[in-house]
Amino acid sequence: MNATDSKQQMLYWAGQMGIPVSASEADLKLLQVNEVKIIDLLPEMLIMIRSVTARETFSYKRKSIDIIKNGLLVSFQNIFNVPGKVLPYERLLLQPHVRITPLHLDSEVIFPRGINIRQVTILIELEYLKKFIGRDHSKFDYLFIEDKTLFIEEFMSPEVATVVNEVANLSAVILSDAYYKLKALELLYNLFKNLLSRKDMVHQNLSNYEIDALYKVRDKIVSSLYQPFEQSQLIKMSGMNALKLRKLFTQVFGKGIYEYYQHLRMQEAARLMRQEHLSVSEAGYQLGFSNLSYFGRLFEKHFGTKPKKWSAQL
Repeated sequence: MNATDSKQQMLYWAGQMGIPVSASEADLKLLQVNEVKIIDLLPEMLIMIRSVTARETFSYKRKSIDIIKNGLLVSFQNIFNVPGKVLPYERLLLQPHVRITPLHLDSEVIFPRGINIRQVTILIELEYLKKFIGRDHSKFDYLFIEDKTLFIEEFMSPEVATVVNEVANLSAVILSDAYYKLKALELLYNLFKNLLSRKDMVHQNLSNYEIDALYKVRDKIVSSLYQPFEQSQLIKMSGMNALKLRKLFTQVFGKGIYEYYQHLRMQEAARLMRQEHLSVSEAGYQLGFSNLSYFGRLFEKHFGTKPKKWSAQL
């Protein structure tokens, strides 16, 4: 499929997915569309695979999606080819992750300038998903309340990342509908397996204001990996009390604030050793660890091996 056909296909499906056609046409002028693939398995599922690069940073508001009556949007955001000039803070914000939202939720989609984004998005009908999960669906009841406004973000596990890259890089396949359906279900299986490790809690309905506030807090945490943040700053920024902030943050991101912070620091430590070729001590000191023994224990907790052994395998 050539670039013109890809853009036309994106334009058509943008209209089907709650994005005004006028907005889509303007946005497409800012996008270099490398690849778009739509696997139409409606009414149960729709799979979109796309590779795009924005000429300028822009965003658009996506309205309620109604091509599936009651369903979820599961977006596997695999972002790569990040320019060298991007700051560590920006690089961490752009790391691969998975988002789950109900189809009725309005949301903002952002395309950063000059970054090639490969994304696999699955729209799936709730009853079909419930049957796929089977008897264990009760463990995810918070996702099956049709009128609930939820927003879930999960780090992309190595198993999920492997399948996402396999699907995104595939050029041709025999029995394509069957293949992509199997791969979509494999992605969902691995995602829901990871969600089982989340703390069991009662999920609250979220307003758009609360979702925006939680992402401001998350962005502040990400920007503070080299300089510790004050919890009072986060509370003030969120407009919530400390208890509500901790609860809603854990609900959306699956980790408490401090646990999330330490997870990101270990991811950054691994990147510094892998990409910047820093030694273990250099990576630890750069991230503000004066106690390298504590840094080593924390790294081993996250990666299952000591940092020196891990870096020796690079």
